[in-house]
Amino acid sequence: MSYSKGLEGVVATETKISFIDGEKGVLELIGIPIGELASNSSFEESVFFLWNGRLPKKAELADFESAIRARYDMPAYISQLVMSMPKDAQPMHVLRTAVSAMGLIDPKPNATDLPSVRDKALTLLAVTPTILGAFHRYRKGLPIIAPDKTLPIAANVLYMISGTKPTPTMAKALDVCLVLHTDHGLNNSTFSARVVISTLSDIYSAITAAIGSLRGPLHGGANEGVMVMLNEIASPEAAEQYTLDKLAKKDKIMGFGHRVYKSYDPRATHLKVLAKQLAQDTGNMALYDKSTAIEKTMATAVAAKGIYPNVDFYSATTYHCIGLPLDLFTPMFVVGRIGGWSAHILEQLADNRLFRPDVDYKGPHDVRYTPIDKR
Repeated sequence: MSYSKGLEGVVATETKISFIDGEKGVLELIGIPIGELASNSSFEESVFFLWNGRLPKKAELADFESAIRARYDMPAYISQLVMSMPKDAQPMHVLRTAVSAMGLIDPKPNATDLPSVRDKALTLLAVTPTILGAFHRYRKGLPIIAPDKTLPIAANVLYMISGTKPTPTMAKALDVCLVLHTDHGLNNSTFSARVVISTLSDIYSAITAAIGSLRGPLHGGANEGVMVMLNEIASPEAAEQYTLDKLAKKDKIMGFGHRVYKSYDPRATHLKVLAKQLAQDTGNMALYDKSTAIEKTMATAVAAKGIYPNVDFYSATTYHCIGLPLDLFTPMFVVGRIGGWSAHILEQLADNRLFRPDVDYKGPHDVRYTPIDKR
């Protein structure tokens, strides 16, 4: 048997959901380039697309949106749970706990037939933004904002966080971000979800595992690291030397490099344009200029090694410009990725086989047990 550290280059499953060509910088969702979806679709339409394998007709999309909005409200138990959590808890831990707790109030939490799992996925897609908004207001000592069922997911979550309905530009910006984050091949969190559901466990366990995976700074948590880095740089003029100093110390430049892409991440291409527009609209051009200065320096220093901006690099600027606190960056990633995780869970269950890889044992053999009084 061959061994590949981190399973790099190992094909673990088949999928019809998303395709990546890392050398050419291509990401397609069921054949449609991600930039085309982000430019023309909505988050809700993109989720319908992934769950059904086709774009919806107008009436189908309206019905799907209505079904989501009807489930925006938090169940009473989940609301009580969220309001009992420590106010200094990290939002990713709150989301992970609340999603897990959703299984406690489901009368049939363990059902794995496709209609049941799809129904539960729809509820999680709808209620997760409400959980996020409610906890943020609770921890700040602000009145909880009930969801507005006339709004789509992106606009609604911004409204529940800030208490003010977002401008069309901000709502559209977040909607685009959610589309770009919806799915991305067999990444760590998606693989986690598929591994858990392959045991015929429940969707709550699978999504909880995925959230735990996404929290890590080598996965979804990297966008917070980008913002921390940008805040450490005094001005756009200081960005070049900052970057060179970090490279000289062999420190990681957050938001650069990707396990799959050896060229420009196509999601970053789209986000760069969006980030600039938002920076101009919100008076954050210095932030955007710092980003481009870092990118220019990195292009000279390491682009030849296949290290380019990834989706986290410009999503940090985008999230900041639409008013999201730093520790809500990765939770917002969860809001988008639940659509993709659910699609993979449904696909796994449709033709399931338990994941059970082998291991290359490197330890000793035939070791004799030493009694405790002779050690």
